[in-house]
Amino acid sequence: MDVVTSYLELCLRLGRHIDGLVDAYYGPPEIAERIDAEELGEPSSLAGDASALLESLDGAGFGESRRRWLRAQVVGLETVALRLAGDEIAFEDEVERCYGVRPEWTPEDAFAEAHRELDEVLPGAGSLADRYQAWREGDGLEGDELASVFQGLADDFRSRTDAMLGLPDGESVEVDYVSDEPWAAFNYYLGSLRSRIAVNTDVAATPTFVVELVAHEAYPGHHTEHAWKEQLRVREGDELEEAAVMIGTPAALVSEGIAGLAQEILLGDEEQEVTAAHLGGTSVAYDPDLSHAAQEARRPLGHVGVNAALLMHTRGASTAAAVEYYMRWGLTSRQRAEQSVRFITDPVWRSYVTTYTDGYDLCRDFVDGDPARFKRLLTEQLTPADLR
Repeated sequence: MDVVTSYLELCLRLGRHIDGLVDAYYGPPEIAERIDAEELGEPSSLAGDASALLESLDGAGFGESRRRWLRAQVVGLETVALRLAGDEIAFEDEVERCYGVRPEWTPEDAFAEAHRELDEVLPGAGSLADRYQAWREGDGLEGDELASVFQGLADDFRSRTDAMLGLPDGESVEVDYVSDEPWAAFNYYLGSLRSRIAVNTDVAATPTFVVELVAHEAYPGHHTEHAWKEQLRVREGDELEEAAVMIGTPAALVSEGIAGLAQEILLGDEEQEVTAAHLGGTSVAYDPDLSHAAQEARRPLGHVGVNAALLMHTRGASTAAAVEYYMRWGLTSRQRAEQSVRFITDPVWRSYVTTYTDGYDLCRDFVDGDPARFKRLLTEQLTPADLR
């Protein structure tokens, strides 16, 4: 049994059932062509394939870290297949099997404290939710100004990333501006060290959010990770399993942790100064001190989504109750809360909400401010268990 080929086949076969499960594939094209030409396999059969693959790993002759990484990935994919086949899996078990971290409830006292701090720093006379939404979604970049600032930040962050962490020769990013999409931006990794980043122009983007997007999607976030792993693990290390970038696996949680930490590791205390410099000549107002204070105060609110998912999937809360929970504790509009609840009720994607906060927390603690340890995240096959 060629374990790596079997792993890639499993990834691609599952991907035919779930649009987006294969986030990127740049492995041998003949494998993808063969899988595309097959009849669609039954999920129960794919779960059996995953089980057989797990049994074969110990005798495959891999080093310990590679074997451990593959085992964690296959457990995640087996779980996806079992769910597709109709197996009932408790939400916490599903999350732990797919992403390597068991979700935990965040006490609402943490949200209440964040609300108190935000109430002190956000200007205006309306409700806290109204003032928070105005800060988060108000005066934003649009059209040519958005494109100019986004490109300027991408060029700047690329230079900073190269100086701090290095970049493989020949990597590149292209940016497209799109509309009518459910996300703010998305990294399409194309292989050959290239990414296409699609930026949604439907909603004006605040300067703080644009900085976050560039770091998260490009430098030193998703694109940087994928390019380094293609160069070192696939091209130089012949570890072809990395050529299938999969949702529903522990690698996805680590990847979101890398992207969530990217801005912090690259800019540190300079974030507001850098943002202000790139806004020169635009029509958008920006208050660096307010931005810093509000960002620090709101950080615990990132855990509201996990609590909402636990409310629904472990405590039996209704959709309406989850929407109200998002609005109350996340300070979101009803529209944004409803969009968030649709995400956490999707039968396939419901567990992904945990990757953002748990991935960030694990990667932040592992890196502890050290760029050399962040470089390890970008280049090594590390599981959540390794980071702990």
